[in-house]
Amino acid sequence: MTWKNIWNSVLDLLFPPRCALCGTLVDSSAVTLCPRCGKGLPEREEGKNLLQGPYGKCAVPLYYEESVREAILRLKFQGSRTPVPILADCMARTAAERFSGRFDAVTYVPVSSRRLRKRGYDQARLLAHALAARWDTEEIPTLVKIRHTRAQSSLSAPEERRANVLGAYRALEGAEIPGKRWLLVDDVVTTGSTMAACADVLRRAGAADVVCCAAAAPREKKK
Repeated sequence: MTWKNIWNSVLDLLFPPRCALCGTLVDSSAVTLCPRCGKGLPEREEGKNLLQGPYGKCAVPLYYEESVREAILRLKFQGSRTPVPILADCMARTAAERFSGRFDAVTYVPVSSRRLRKRGYDQARLLAHALAARWDTEEIPTLVKIRHTRAQSSLSAPEERRANVLGAYRALEGAEIPGKRWLLVDDVVTTGSTMAACADVLRRAGAADVVCCAAAAPREKKK
């Protein structure tokens, strides 16, 4: 056994490897996903991975269910950043397919300063950073949340969600927004109220175009 193998065994003992999505223990640090998650992500079909809403168009690779929902909740509320690379890979592929040539800069939906202090990071910025890195660029902060709001997930009615984020965002002072075509990134899009509020600020600040990308969206209810 080499020293590298010994060292990896020690790390596995001290920090048991876990599935990047659901967080369950896996056999080795060389294993990224547990058997359940490895069977396949709940991917949105090609005809359903481009959503249209009040924000405009949004590329969304995954359904917000099963292991993906678990991963995003862990990212947002349990301090786990391990799901970021897998989610970003899915987002990058779908955004490239759906918006090829339509954007030249990447930004994100910011959390409030209160939530940032509590979590220690902005999950949408982590996704935007990983996404941009896959295109050899960097995410650019363009927006600031000027008031704390209730979590959108705690509101069910679309009108409540719209009212909750109304006037909650403004352009970041000094941000070079005008003339650029932006890809706006968030973790989940449901009614699209948050994404729409941010996209509207970018457009009013002079953005040449705004398209959006989220990791997941709920499955559409059958009529």
